[in-house]
Amino acid sequence: MRTPHPPPPERSAELRRRFAEEARCERPGLSALCLLIGAEADGKLDESGMDAAEIELDELAGQLPYRPGTPRAWAEALRDLLGERYGFHGTPGDYRRLESSLLHEVLRRRRGLPILLSVVWMEVARRAGAPVYGVALPGHFVVGFGEAEQQVLADPFDGGRVLTGADAELLVVGATGSPLDPSMLRPADPLEVVLRILNNVRAWAAARPERSDVALWAVDLSLLLPSHPARLRYERAQVLVRRGQFLEGADELEAYADVVATVDEAAAVRIQAQAQAARAMLN
Repeated sequence: MRTPHPPPPERSAELRRRFAEEARCERPGLSALCLLIGAEADGKLDESGMDAAEIELDELAGQLPYRPGTPRAWAEALRDLLGERYGFHGTPGDYRRLESSLLHEVLRRRRGLPILLSVVWMEVARRAGAPVYGVALPGHFVVGFGEAEQQVLADPFDGGRVLTGADAELLVVGATGSPLDPSMLRPADPLEVVLRILNNVRAWAAARPERSDVALWAVDLSLLLPSHPARLRYERAQVLVRRGQFLEGADELEAYADVVATVDEAAAVRIQAQAQAARAMLN
């Protein structure tokens, strides 16, 4: 099993510039952002590989029936094409692989995490004109078709199985122990989807201290999004210190302490102490 490794610094800098630019577009391209994440993760993904992935999504969309009609008909058409004909689905083992969070690898393997499989569903359906969007259920991302009372949910991780209301309720209860709230069914913004993908990458890296390189690029890309949790600055500082980049980590801790000081002075003092400890490691 090949674990992807990031590209050289010059290539990485260009990818990050394009990622930040795309994220700030009026209508950010979800597949473009996911492929830029893939290229940051995998130095072997070049421009031709990124173009090939976009072409594959186009070609899959071209195999859908012409405008199936109802939301349910769209969901069933995607299930028949992607789930049954092409075998896109997920398994528990996919959670252990970084490739499961990379769009180009999900297209190659036809396996991945729920959110990346949902990206495939959304991008293929969108190209075909479907009323499609992501639905960020707690612990399990799915795809929605149609609006309000006509909404139909599908689970790409389960091959595109069309979900009943009871199915969706079970997914949420299983993940949280709490019942499904209607607010959980709202369409997810593309940048919310991207941030959640990067959260998954960071979680994968957190369980593997030897892959702090992955943790660092994932948090760096997250910080390039127009909206992100401020605490990511603290996480970045911790990653830098773990990597032995004590001076840079201390600078980041001090910058975050300045932000925190306006709302929690005691926490800012604790973070400043961590910065001093990081600098002391240089001696």
